[in-house]
Amino acid sequence: MKNLGYYNGVFGEIEKMSIPMSDRVCYFGDGVYDATYSRGHNIFTLDEHIDRFFHSAELLDIRLGFDKAYLANLLKELVKKCDDGNLFVYWQATRGTQIRNHAYGEDMDANLWVMIKPCEIVDMSKKISVITVKDTRFLHCNVKTLNLIPSVMAAQKALEAGVHESVFVRDGFVTECAHSNIHILKDGRLITHPTDEYILAGVARAHLITACRNMNIAVDERAFVVEEMKAADEIIVTSAGSLCLQVEKIDGEAVGGKAEDIIKALQSALLDEFLTATDGK
Repeated sequence: MKNLGYYNGVFGEIEKMSIPMSDRVCYFGDGVYDATYSRGHNIFTLDEHIDRFFHSAELLDIRLGFDKAYLANLLKELVKKCDDGNLFVYWQATRGTQIRNHAYGEDMDANLWVMIKPCEIVDMSKKISVITVKDTRFLHCNVKTLNLIPSVMAAQKALEAGVHESVFVRDGFVTECAHSNIHILKDGRLITHPTDEYILAGVARAHLITACRNMNIAVDERAFVVEEMKAADEIIVTSAGSLCLQVEKIDGEAVGGKAEDIIKALQSALLDEFLTATDGK
């Protein structure tokens, strides 16, 4: 099939799937999710994404009712049911099913959803533009929760502005993007916001840090302000499908372009890692 939906053991084409109205996601966005990409039906960095998924569920006291091995095997089986092997692989767990009530009360097993559709990772040779927006999100940004209204609104602002991403700014400090992490290069050093309650610990972020260290590029995990970002040698945006994108404009102002060799080396290393990990050999 072209795309695939899954809900608690039932799967089929996404358009034909249905869920009960009493699933707590319908009223509260009460759940967590994660996502990655596959190439040739081989899922990239699956274990790392599953680790983060389980950590998010633990932080919200969601009882999944299955272990990591079960989820990994399920996702590997489901991608093989799709015609195209280059896919966006998304899964989420909602707290469970009960008549609407804010407090969830008794323990319940989570509802497991999967959505898989054809998709390619982003072409890293294309530079991107971004805008800054006020970070109005709550202090659980480190949880990959389904409560995504601030990110939805920020992504819409980016769409309307004709740019790739919105960059969140909280009290003058850059945190992350609507659905990506953001980093800067300055004087041969990578600077990236620490993994506290203000940002999600991105898997692509971790791989960027590893690539930098492999290339003897020092890494500083600290907050930085908007002015420091705009004055950086390069600005990098990372996510599961955008491994290492180079920013060329922020709020319409030209930025970066001062460390093209480092950017190209990082992009090459990260793309090689993706291709090697998904070649099926």
